[in-house]
Amino acid sequence: MRKRESGLLLHITSLPSPHGIGDLGAEAYRFVDFLVEARQSVWQVLPLNPTDPVAFNSPYGSNSSLAGNPLVISLDALVEDGLLEPHDLEPVPDFPSGRVDYQAVTEYKGRVLDRAYERFKERGDRREFDAFSNINSHWLEDYALFIALKTEAGGAVWNEWSPELRDRDDDALSGAHARLAAAKERHKFFQFLFFRQWHALKRRCNDRGVDIFGDVPIYVSYDSVDVWTSPHIFKLKADKSPAFVSGVPPDYFSATGQLWGSPVYDWDALREQDFAWWVRRMEHNFSLFNLMRIDHFRGFAAYWEVPANHKTAVHGRWVPVPGMEFFELLTARIPADGIVAEDLGLITDDVRAIMDRFGFPGMKVLQFGFSGGLDENPYAPHNHPENAVVYTGTHDNNTTRGWYEGEAGRDEKRALAEYVGREVTAETASGVLIELAMRSAARTAVIPVQDVLNLPAEFRMNLPGRAEGNWEWRLEPGALTGEVAAGLRRIAEETGRA
Repeated sequence: MRKRESGLLLHITSLPSPHGIGDLGAEAYRFVDFLVEARQSVWQVLPLNPTDPVAFNSPYGSNSSLAGNPLVISLDALVEDGLLEPHDLEPVPDFPSGRVDYQAVTEYKGRVLDRAYERFKERGDRREFDAFSNINSHWLEDYALFIALKTEAGGAVWNEWSPELRDRDDDALSGAHARLAAAKERHKFFQFLFFRQWHALKRRCNDRGVDIFGDVPIYVSYDSVDVWTSPHIFKLKADKSPAFVSGVPPDYFSATGQLWGSPVYDWDALREQDFAWWVRRMEHNFSLFNLMRIDHFRGFAAYWEVPANHKTAVHGRWVPVPGMEFFELLTARIPADGIVAEDLGLITDDVRAIMDRFGFPGMKVLQFGFSGGLDENPYAPHNHPENAVVYTGTHDNNTTRGWYEGEAGRDEKRALAEYVGREVTAETASGVLIELAMRSAARTAVIPVQDVLNLPAEFRMNLPGRAEGNWEWRLEPGALTGEVAAGLRRIAEETGRA
């Protein structure tokens, strides 16, 4: 890590907006201004890829590892650009306050974005769009065709399409490109809008001294353009269905392990191609972010593979991965100091060897830091190394107030109080952990906005294992006040992170 710094975790969808979901418009720029006022230099977000109701709108379950989410395109910015008129936004549904109704947002924004596309065609100036399409054609053409074909097939999974399209027969693809040319251009246009708005926001962040900290899931969804176009790098059967799926083995928290269901990579096939698919993916993401967290980093040393017909993860096996070789090649192309390893859970020596070899910082979560013997607990503040990112909690954790009220045991609460030398209550727990994070030796500290606002459990972003109700939380307008900024600024200055 490059310097002592701190920042906030807030996904784009959680920003305030009159259109039902956070977007890349005015509130995103106001948040950048808040970060600067609070002397914070990092904005961490979750994956930006399109979400899918089949995956319960998780940003970790997408139909593309490279495309952006059209739902976060700012409609107000399109009005400013002349692609929409104010009346095009009407009627605005009565969206719920404080949460995202993904179905209502999808229907509304899809309708309005279609109007923007029609006006784009009427205007006739295609130079910027055509330049974007040409530069990104290596992934954009396949993505647009994939979405158009799924729509044509009524949403069917790609391996249920005709055998010719499933197997990407040249004649079938040529026919589809011609037949669906209009639908393809529409989806390409939405990607053009997303990336134009995203890069404008990133420029504003960087110009004001704020780094964007992104997130890259290790796995991709089966029903994605990635697997459809590159089936040879995944372990699939003859009919292109998964032979094995991802997960983690049984542990203290689950007697049957976790079955994630994503197809697993064929790392031998990836190695034969000099890991080209992964290199392209990482280079693409580094064009979007200054820092990048790789989810489930231990999967680059070995991964847990489970036969696809199994109902639990019990009878899987560990499969080694040439991670050292991959990162040798990758770091010759992109800066190693921009990569952060999500190394939570049981981490083995082979994972540590990769992190140590390339200097990748890991993660320290303070909600895990006060159980067991604190002398050896790696999450206890006095055990944090400099080369780490410290959190009060992550998007998968409860809010800190919710953790203290509902999850922290009596011994953990006692250990926390003894550690800080004063009484800790549900009302003060967030502030205590924020202070510990900021005073940690870890060079980067990241605080979820829910903890900055001391919000209770119902405002958490994700509850792993729960299918519905995740990824919906939104920040109320005006919640991040000057007083809140002043508190963050004071502790950033006191701890050398300003």
